Amino acid sequence: MIRALSTVAGSAAQKLQGRPLRSVLYTPGFGKHLAKVKTSVADCALIDLEDGVAPSSKVAARKAVAELFQAGGLSNRMLTVRVNGLDTEWGWDDLKAVAKLERVDAIALPKVESPAEVQEVAAYLEKEGASQHTTIWSLIETPKGVQNVDAIAAAHPRQSALVMGTSDLCRELHCLHTKDREPLLYSLSKCVVAARANDLLILDGVHLDLEDSTGFEQACKQGKELGMDGKTLIHPSTVAVANWFFGPSAEDVEQSYRIVEAMQEAMARGQGACLLDGKLIENLHADNALRIIALHEAIQAFEESAAASKL
Repeated sequence: MIRALSTVAGSAAQKLQGRPLRSVLYTPGFGKHLAKVKTSVADCALIDLEDGVAPSSKVAARKAVAELFQAGGLSNRMLTVRVNGLDTEWGWDDLKAVAKLERVDAIALPKVESPAEVQEVAAYLEKEGASQHTTIWSLIETPKGVQNVDAIAAAHPRQSALVMGTSDLCRELHCLHTKDREPLLYSLSKCVVAARANDLLILDGVHLDLEDSTGFEQACKQGKELGMDGKTLIHPSTVAVANWFFGPSAEDVEQSYRIVEAMQEAMARGQGACLLDGKLIENLHADNALRIIALHEAIQAFEESAAASKL
């Protein structure tokens, strides 16, 4: 009955494929780190063939990642692979190696600066018969990427997310990576608007100082307030905090159910609005409540499935 209230609420969340995306943990695609993908505690493991792998190990890493997926036995967590840039000597071979791997949920493209890059990869995936559930994530980590983000976000239906690369962006902007991230607010907000305008998910950039837990929490809080769906991470110890900030609180969920129930009762009376706790409730509030409920239910199902897999 809740679903009947709105058929459009949370269209971006539908790209979660029934799984939350609060925490996305970068995992180097080589050596001892790669084996930890099978036991990752994050909502998504982002296996990295780019910055996380030295040039001398990139070919071996590509082979190791392909073998990991071909061996199977992977969890129900989202699995994404970041390939090297297509303008490098490794990029296209990376793409060829992962394009047809059935369990790859998304292919992350670094330093995207134009819609043509997304379209070229999408065309290749179609030509190679890649699974339709394998989507594209575009990393926005350069000034030109931010400048062109509206066109990038609208580039192709196979694209499902934008990912902020704040470390590279700070370097290229020549700005300071301050605790309040004020120098990045324009770029972050512009990318959130582009993502929402095109029903894409958007993930916040990493926090590099693992000793600065207060700063990490502040960045998570700010990212949530800006409208981010989740955060990219560099260490498993930060997953629980990210999940807490980017998941709905118990109070949010309870209030969302109350809003939906109140709107259903109002609609049954032929009314398009109602009062709840003295506040006006309209369809826009119901749509947001449905989005929160959908995320809550996805998290519940995901955690139950993860717990069952450990039995």
